[in-house]
Amino acid sequence: MTERRRHPKPAARVRDAERSRSALLDAAQREFAEKGFAGARVAAIAARAGVNKQLIAYYFGGKQGLYDAVGERRRTLVAGFDTPGTPLPDLARRYVHAFSNHPDLERIFLRETLDQDPDDVAFDPDVGEVADLRRRQAAGEIAADLDPAFVLLFLQAMTLSGSLFPGEAKRLTGLDPRSAEFRARAADQLSVIAGRLG
Repeated sequence: MTERRRHPKPAARVRDAERSRSALLDAAQREFAEKGFAGARVAAIAARAGVNKQLIAYYFGGKQGLYDAVGERRRTLVAGFDTPGTPLPDLARRYVHAFSNHPDLERIFLRETLDQDPDDVAFDPDVGEVADLRRRQAAGEIAADLDPAFVLLFLQAMTLSGSLFPGEAKRLTGLDPRSAEFRARAADQLSVIAGRLG
């Protein structure tokens, strides 16, 4: 008599699905950071995650959906940073520490911005982060003669400076930009700079 095939209980199936989705996101984050969207391969992502590559289409609708889900991780990471009353120096420090703890997300952001054609980007004068800096400017945190859009742009560049200019970072500071010491010093210095914008 043949044994009846056992099927996992619904709760076990949910846990397996969550594990598979999480493993795919972790693997995709590493793959996209190393190779960019164009260079990343779904077979390589699935192999890293230890799952069948068909699950990428099943859970995310394909490579683009998986990439978008990784991007959502970054947005979720930074969404809670700018809480009401957070001083700009503290906010700057949070960004440096966040990317220190998630270097793959930092590299993906860098790849996106370096690969972006400015002709394909629409100007939005009311983009959320710039609007926030305008609010801070009205409250006196940023000097009236500074353009909030450029302040944001330059703060972003300073936050990413160790990854943008690794050789220069080492030449100028004597520290390996991948080291915890560099990141801590960079966070401290960026915090001081942000505090002197007013």
